[in-house]
Amino acid sequence: MRRDTIFYKLFKQFPLLLFELVDEPPAEAQNYQFESVEVKETAFRIDGVFLPPTNAVSKTVFFAEVQFQRDEDLYHRFFSELFLFLYRHSIRYNNWSGVIIFPSHSLEPSNPTIHRVLLESNASAAGLFR
Repeated sequence: MRRDTIFYKLFKQFPLLLFELVDEPPAEAQNYQFESVEVKETAFRIDGVFLPPTNAVSKTVFFAEVQFQRDEDLYHRFFSELFLFLYRHSIRYNNWSGVIIFPSHSLEPSNPTIHRVLLESNASAAGLFR
């Protein structure tokens, strides 16, 4: 937010403004702290990416992950990899879908709450199949 100094200063001094903009101020909004945070990239490896042919009408890219071990951070990692890939290749693709293969439902992360919107999405711009 370095270039947006006016907004940085406003949010820094009045963090409640953001909550008023989204029309859902939590009771503890006055206790939130606003900071500009740098996120450094880490190396990711996606199990499989199915890229459409260059002449395809539909530019949907499919992401595949095979998970045969319990991993509570799987959704964090999977969506980070997926969105970082799309960020780096945004010009080439206009849609995506993700597939995670589990041998058993018991290996799925136990608390998918933070990813619920993505996991339950049936929107045309995004999808995840389990």
